[in-house]
Amino acid sequence: MPFLDRQPSKPAPLNLQTVVSPLFEENAYIFALPGSNEALVVDPGFDSDSIEQCLIDRGWRLAAILNTHGHADHIAGNEAMKRAYPRAPLIIGTGDAPMLTDPVLNLSGLAGAPIVSPPADLLVNEGEALDLAGMRLEVLEIPGHSPGHIVFVFRPETGDPIVFGGDVLFRGSIGRTDFPGGSHQTLISGIRKKLFSLPEGTLVYPGHGPVTTVGHEKKTNPYCGG
Repeated sequence: MPFLDRQPSKPAPLNLQTVVSPLFEENAYIFALPGSNEALVVDPGFDSDSIEQCLIDRGWRLAAILNTHGHADHIAGNEAMKRAYPRAPLIIGTGDAPMLTDPVLNLSGLAGAPIVSPPADLLVNEGEALDLAGMRLEVLEIPGHSPGHIVFVFRPETGDPIVFGGDVLFRGSIGRTDFPGGSHQTLISGIRKKLFSLPEGTLVYPGHGPVTTVGHEKKTNPYCGG
């Protein structure tokens, strides 16, 4: 069953579904405001069929496709999403945009199974905000896992922020920094300056593994906490 319940113990102010793709156990997130018929998808991976079925089952129209970064396991479903929802803009950070169409840069070519995505419809940078599907998402640049990695921050009217963090911060770990364009020091610095400055109750939905919070990682993460 590709759908997993990775909701935190306290409910988030979003209708959110996680689709975990095979091979790399990558998390794609499909979410919408309660009562809305428009949804967003973050990092559609290899299991695009399940993502499309999730949208159909819930009667959601896809308003946009968001990529936190350009590695193959996070962009593999872009082409299928654009084919099914051609009016949904594909959005990625400026620094990782070349990875969409270059199998060497997105690492799929190195594995002998080249993957390419359609080019981005919109490039975003640090400090910009996106108004999509009734939600405002702030963009933070946190490179180190990839050269132009971004995260998306949603601030609900009540409660703590929600971060769609890609491969920056995991529960008890961080993203790999040994890929081309990676930097351990840059990643740690970005986490501490930008994510750890958010409220401790901030939910972080990572690209792999279970949801966590800023407070939990500040206290316990062996790579960047404490």
